[in-house]
Amino acid sequence: MHPKTTDFIFSAIGEEMGFIVSSIIIITYVVLITKAIYIAKTAKDNIGSYIAVGIAGIFCFHMLENIGMSMGLLPITGVPLPFVSYGGSSLLTNFICIGLLLNISSRRQKAIFIE
Repeated sequence: MHPKTTDFIFSAIGEEMGFIVSSIIIITYVVLITKAIYIAKTAKDNIGSYIAVGIAGIFCFHMLENIGMSMGLLPITGVPLPFVSYGGSSLLTNFICIGLLLNISSRRQKAIFIE
């Protein structure tokens, strides 16, 4: 399998599309992780908070590990870049994680006044 379709997709994107697109990808992941942490802070119960923080940690680890190994800062492992790397099971797992975050977000308390 060609390296562009496997774990080194970030380096291929950086080479083909440049700094701006690479920066947009990193900013998108930061926004996703920030939203997941916000969902964890506003969750209705502790279990929802733990699940949301765990999902934020998964996305953060996968992003940092994949980009770090593409830049040569971290050892090469088989960690895919979420929603970008080629692979069906990783994509399915990421979509399930997003579905869990959306479910936790929809079930939070609708408080008018927060004390």
